[in-house]
Amino acid sequence: MVEARGRFSAGRALPPLALSGGEPAGIGPDITLAVWAGQRAEPVPHFAVFGDADTWLARSRQLGLDVPVVRVGSLVEAAARFAHALPVVDVPHACVSFAGQPDERNGSAVIASIVAATAAVARGEASALVTNPIAKSVLYAAGFGHPGHTEFLAELAGTHFPGRTFTSVMMLAAAELRVVPLTIHVALSYVPGLITRARIVETGRIMHVALRSDFGCAKPRIAVAGLNPHAGESGTMGTEDRDIIAPAIADLRAEGLDVTGPHSADTLFHAEARTRYDAVLAMYHDQALIPIKTLAFDRGVNVTLGLPFVRTSPDHGTAFDIAGTGRASPTSLREALRVAHAMALSRRAAAAPAG
Repeated sequence: MVEARGRFSAGRALPPLALSGGEPAGIGPDITLAVWAGQRAEPVPHFAVFGDADTWLARSRQLGLDVPVVRVGSLVEAAARFAHALPVVDVPHACVSFAGQPDERNGSAVIASIVAATAAVARGEASALVTNPIAKSVLYAAGFGHPGHTEFLAELAGTHFPGRTFTSVMMLAAAELRVVPLTIHVALSYVPGLITRARIVETGRIMHVALRSDFGCAKPRIAVAGLNPHAGESGTMGTEDRDIIAPAIADLRAEGLDVTGPHSADTLFHAEARTRYDAVLAMYHDQALIPIKTLAFDRGVNVTLGLPFVRTSPDHGTAFDIAGTGRASPTSLREALRVAHAMALSRRAAAAPAG
């Protein structure tokens, strides 16, 4: 995996990261403040929050962190102020936000925060986008028409890069494992019908490009998990592996990609097996997420592949039940910031002219 730890030296300087505020009643403010407050012991790259400055200041007081919050007008100013205060590009809320009490009236501001942070990255003012967790039920009341962040960001990317379309792919990444679910938030009964040869090929291509440009894998190795037990055992326990997944793998191999499978998922994630690949393409949500959350529950990072900019997020939700209590772990957000910085450096290096 791309190295995401260590000091963030001026010699490898990039613009600050843009961090969207997310759902203000959730733990987004808590973990953001905790990451900034702990930066001396746990260094992170510079970032600016796109959100409501008053909300961050109030939550800082509630948590007893006494983090100084400063409104900034640009990412350049944010970089200059970061060492001494948490810089916030102010996106005011419609009403006061209280921890653990989501309010639909603030949904439009949450969406505006994502839009503004994405625009900063698309303009090159920020090096990458990191998103705090959202509550989709709140956003739907404000007219949000997407299943989640990933699809919304693909649409926003199209507005900033006219004439191009983007297929976004969700990856969960940690030092131990990178995994992509081919299908995500759908009922298990729908999964077989959504597995197509074309979808596997397209996703495999996107993974290959991202592993090279964003994770520094010179020759990416992708393992593809089978759908059925024992990858169908030649069709005796389901035909999808034989008739759909294997031909798609053959297509990718014919293009010169190092793709293997379909592998039986029950033997794909132990330590020795993980030395044989750089990422796994899994067939459905739990097949991908159970292994990584078992191996790296607090350290997993959600990465969006296929976009013209780097985007990461912590691998957890809003956790309304512990918002404002000080019990939320900032580890996944800290890793999301570090991974975004490392990916941005890798992408810049990959784009640099040879010699």
